[in-house]
This record gives sequence, structure tokens and C-alpha cells, in this order.
Amino acid sequence: MAGSERGARERMVFSAAQLIRRDGVAATGMREVAAHAGAPRGSLQHYFPGGKEQLVNEAVQWAGRYAGNRVARFLAALPEPTPSGLFAAMVRQWTDEYEGSGFAGGCPVAAATVDWAESTASTRAAVAEAFATWTGPVAGALTGMGVPEERSGALATLMVSSLEGAILMARAQQDVRPLTTVARELGPLLDAAVRRED
Repeated sequence: MAGSERGARERMVFSAAQLIRRDGVAATGMREVAAHAGAPRGSLQHYFPGGKEQLVNEAVQWAGRYAGNRVARFLAALPEPTPSGLFAAMVRQWTDEYEGSGFAGGCPVAAATVDWAESTASTRAAVAEAFATWTGPVAGALTGMGVPEERSGALATLMVSSLEGAILMARAQQDVRPLTTVARELGPLLDAAVRRED
């Protein structure tokens, strides 16, 4: 959705997520968020009476919902949904970004985890919720593709944690190889989890 189609509050949450994914929580100030969102600075206190902590938590929750909602879109784009195909699509979102516009951005949920989750209880809860909001649809998709339900949650955690680690390594190395490596190596394991009909 284009920025002009969003209200000021939604634009600020979106902008906070974008700045956190690029600069981290500590370097993302409320003034920068308002400027990035094209919102009046006075609206920050109105919309976020809990200050930066509230804004960070809402940005993290937005990012979790965004990632979770992408799962259905990835599946819809696959000619034949498979666990490896889903994971490859999740990875491709990041390789496309990094190859197209560089390695400046990472995952805002991971950034908030590293920067604030240890010291801020509400942010720790927000990042835990964001990861659950993301892994839940992945697990559901795996179950829908024939992975036994008792394994789907664990494999969803494996997929998301492998992707997050590969994102960090790709940014550090300025190279997409960690991402392509996890997609290639994890794919067969994921597909092998599908229960085959005899």
C-alpha cells in the first residue's frame, strides 16, 4: 500500500519498521520516524503515548504480520506447492532485495530482538509474538502440504531461524550465498518430511 493511502499512524508504524530494519532500534529516533512517514512530529505523542517503546513494539508486530501474510502469497505463486518451494520463495524475497538494492536492510524483528528484547520486557513479548505470527502460517502451510502436524511447528521454526541466520550472514558478507545455501541444503530435508501416500 502506498504511503499516501495510509493514515499517519499506519505510516509511522511502517516507517519505524523500515528504519529499524536498516539502522536498528537504538539508532531509530522518533523524529526520524515522523520525518520518514511524512507525519507531523506532534502526532507521535497522540498516536504513541507509550513513546518509542510502544512504536517499536507495534512496528515489530506489523513485521510479524507482514511475514505471516506473505506465506499465503508465496504458496499461491507456486505451480506445485512443496515445502522446499515455500522455503525457496521465502529466501528469494531476500535475495531479490539484496541483489536489487543492496544489503542495507535486515529483519526488523531480529533487529529489535538484538537491540531491545533483553532490556525491555514488552519488546521481548512483541518479538516473541511476531515470530509466532510468522511461524504459525509456515507450520500451517507445511501441514497443508502433507507434513505431519507434529513436525510442522518444529520445521517452521527451523525454516524461520535458518532464514534469519542467513540474512545476518548475507549482510555481513555482502553476498547472497548464505541465503542460497540454506535454501539448497534445507530443501530436501523439508520435502522428505511430507507424508507419502502408499
